[in-house]
Amino acid sequence: MTVAAAIAFTWLGMVLAISFLEAPLKFRAPGVTLPLGLGIGRVVFAALNKVEAVLALGTVVFLVIGPRTVLAVVFAAVAVLALLVQLFAVRPALTRRSDRVLAGEDGPRSHAHFVYIGLEVLKTAGLLACGIAALS
Repeated sequence: MTVAAAIAFTWLGMVLAISFLEAPLKFRAPGVTLPLGLGIGRVVFAALNKVEAVLALGTVVFLVIGPRTVLAVVFAAVAVLALLVQLFAVRPALTRRSDRVLAGEDGPRSHAHFVYIGLEVLKTAGLLACGIAALS
């Protein structure tokens, strides 16, 4: 289970670094406009989500083939399900919104962003708990 824990903690570190550090800070950098920040964010999150999918698969594989606790499996499932909802339900809405902003439209803010952040918090908690449970 130490491999599953290592994967969960690696995934957790990436989410914390990108979602809770890089994403909000890029908009505070001098000269970064909303369209530029959105363009950077799309590239960064597309790469992050691909790596997350690989890490999610690795976590599941090592929890299936190796020794595991029920709690580790439950918490991994929380993280994986949060990722799946982000990828297939929330991210398309965010992409449509950023497409409009990048095309020069000025419309109301999207609530999908808040849903994505909520899912990031849930995923973070699931990954932390999964890693701890996998080490127990």
